[in-house]
Formats: sequence, structure tokens, C-alpha cells
Amino acid sequence: MIIQEITVNGKKFNLRLADQSIMEARRLKALYNAAYEDPESFEEVSSAISNTINQLATYVEPEVSDSDLDGVIQAIMKVVEEKSKEVAELKKPETSEKLRKEPGKAHKTRKKSKK
Repeated sequence: MIIQEITVNGKKFNLRLADQSIMEARRLKALYNAAYEDPESFEEVSSAISNTINQLATYVEPEVSDSDLDGVIQAIMKVVEEKSKEVAELKKPETSEKLRKEPGKAHKTRKKSKK
């Protein structure tokens, strides 16, 4: 599990990213796409969208107010998309090969300041 800090409307929230929260975010994206592609189906999927949004909000601390909910959901979607891209990049054969050859390059490290 990863804890990711997000800021919405000047408020800081901690997002718990785990398999379940990532699946919920992907489900919400799929539901949005379904409603966008077929506006007549919106009534059918609106309940599922609402339930998924409420479920995603449970992965955030402190509790999200109604005024921040939209921004928090957008931030969650962005974080999940960015993490998915990072994972996809690491799974690329050329990236895996490069990391295998240069293990010290796998993580960014801070240099200690000399005093």
C-alpha cells in the first residue's frame, strides 16, 4: 500500500493507494466513459458512478467534505493514472534491462550535504 498526499482547495489529504482503490478508480473511469459514449445510458450508470465515488472517498483521510469531493476524485484519478504509467514504464523490456544493468539508477537518491 502506498500513501500519497494530495492537495485540494488548499487542504491536504492522504490517499491510501492499494489494489482495491486502484480498481475502483479504473472502474469509475470506465463508467464515465460509458456514460460519455452513450448519454442515454447515463441514468443506468449514474447510481454506479455515485457508489464508486463514495467508495473512493473512503480511501482518503481526513474525511472529504461535499465541497471538496469533486476535486479529490479528480486528484485520485490523476494519481492512479500517473502510477499506472510508472508501472507500465517499469514493465517495458528496455527499462527492465537498463535497471538490471545499472541497479544504482533504479531509484533517485539525495546526496548528503558535506559540512
